[in-house]
Amino acid sequence: MLPAAPTLFITPGEPAGIGIDIALTLAQKSLKANLVFVADPQLMQARAEQLNLTFNASIYHANHAAPVAILPVSLLAPVTPGKLDVRNSAYVIQTLQEAVSACRQSSSNALVTGPVHKGIINDAGIAFTGHTEWLCNIAQVDKTIMLFVVDNLKVVLLTTHLPLKDVSAVLTTPYIVSFVQLLNRELKEKFALSKPRLSLCGLNPHAGEDGHFGREEIEHMQPAVAALQALGIDIDGTIPADTAFTQQHLQNADVVIAAYHDQALPLIKHIGFDRAVNITLGLPFIRTSVDHGTALSLAGSGLADAGSMMSAAQLALKLITLRARD
Repeated sequence: MLPAAPTLFITPGEPAGIGIDIALTLAQKSLKANLVFVADPQLMQARAEQLNLTFNASIYHANHAAPVAILPVSLLAPVTPGKLDVRNSAYVIQTLQEAVSACRQSSSNALVTGPVHKGIINDAGIAFTGHTEWLCNIAQVDKTIMLFVVDNLKVVLLTTHLPLKDVSAVLTTPYIVSFVQLLNRELKEKFALSKPRLSLCGLNPHAGEDGHFGREEIEHMQPAVAALQALGIDIDGTIPADTAFTQQHLQNADVVIAAYHDQALPLIKHIGFDRAVNITLGLPFIRTSVDHGTALSLAGSGLADAGSMMSAAQLALKLITLRARD
């Protein structure tokens, strides 16, 4: 049975960035959902006035749904659009904590996150490599997966925010097998794919060229593919990354698995910077996010593009609907 009105908990992210702007733009849209903004009410109101937008939000109460509500979290320092303040890093983390806690109360809820500034959070002494890793820790799950969706293309990352020099050591056969098993299960559960077709990119140029350009494919990646195929998982690989995204290969794959962050993200952002969505698989709740940064220079200008935020909200609603049909 479909929920009458799903609820999206929205964290705008870094208060000095465009997250506030695009969250306010989302509040102007007609969505078949209740929107709960987890933020400082005075910050939201001040930025709305700066952007000449209307923001009428009631205080969030779990038992009294409203089309637009705010779950208040107080800033720790005044905000000037475009200027980071390390004192508000703890505020950003608190908005996430409050949003996750509230989101987990119902299966018809989802979390939609705006952009954060990893550097300023770490400058505050808070260890933070990204939403994906942080959510994995707070949800107390063993592994999460970063999935990007733009148009009909779905790409996941075997490794996320790692220096390139550290990637090879992570890509062991057991790691890849465990990762793909979780991915396969999550794609079935969240996207209703009965038998996901997966394509694994090689790490090295030409997928190692039979060991001449690197041996990770031969020693670790291809044995993992063989083990996964023996388990009944539909996976092909290793595919040279420079051809994995051609139409010839994509017509036989539901999801492309990239070996590292910048093997996939330049393509994703080139194809659809204004509509790409980041999803975290492996969590006990639905989480989608914008696929861009804080754009400090645009904060408060009225020039920020809210397309990715709108796409993230719409995809969250789609995933809620798919889950309700199970």
